[in-house]
Amino acid sequence: MHETGFRYDGETRASYNEARMQPASGGHQWVLSSELEITPGAHVFSFWDYWRTQVAAFEVLIPHHELMLTATSLVEVQDRQFGSQQFGWEDIGRAATRQTGLVETLAPTKLTAAPEEVVELARELSDGVPPSAAAEAICLAIGEAIEYVPGATLVTSTAAEVWAEKRGVCQDIAHVCLGALRSVGIPARYASGYIAPKGKAELGEPVKGESHAWVEWFTGQWNGFDPTNARPIGDMHVVVGRARDYDDVPPLRGVYTGPDSSELLVSVTVTLEM
Repeated sequence: MHETGFRYDGETRASYNEARMQPASGGHQWVLSSELEITPGAHVFSFWDYWRTQVAAFEVLIPHHELMLTATSLVEVQDRQFGSQQFGWEDIGRAATRQTGLVETLAPTKLTAAPEEVVELARELSDGVPPSAAAEAICLAIGEAIEYVPGATLVTSTAAEVWAEKRGVCQDIAHVCLGALRSVGIPARYASGYIAPKGKAELGEPVKGESHAWVEWFTGQWNGFDPTNARPIGDMHVVVGRARDYDDVPPLRGVYTGPDSSELLVSVTVTLEM
């Protein structure tokens, strides 16, 4: 269950929003059920965006002091096979010129453009090794170099800013990794979703989870890797969306008319059912 929303510093007269909070089906993940509850009540228009992420667009046109969304989903997730079907550098180059989806995951964005120091690091780690091994080494090195510090950055922080401070959260680490991978010609995309806590929870026991971000790279097939936790994506990761960077798949984005400030509210609860 993912709860998020805004508590406004006063009365808000109207708000217009998009939510990306419901998991995607496909690959090793199947959505068995998913519901989105919005308070105050609103009419929802659902669609799939360009990146194939499910979007709930809605407006609230009555005065309100708080906007809350609760997404409750039942998802079956299988463990992924990591590192199979690996291309060489020339194979990746040929594939990237023929597939639009790969071309778009090679170009730097405002959030992911890598500083020169990161580019040099990526080149050194790629020298003389296959792309798959290079990608893993790059993500491990960057994840180790950046200290995980909640609140140290903003959603607008760029890879260059994060690298300069060597502090950030999962989306920041993912952005730096994306810039590094793309700089050496490895198509890479941003993945957002949820992660269950480390350790084994009891079946049916609700535990605190996290909104999370990681990377996927293409070396013949897409391989997911969590640089924040230094491990491949497994059955404890639930995907909501994939795109170029955070800006393409924010959980909640909108505009409102009302007071100047608001507080973001976020809570994720994970329950293992079997």
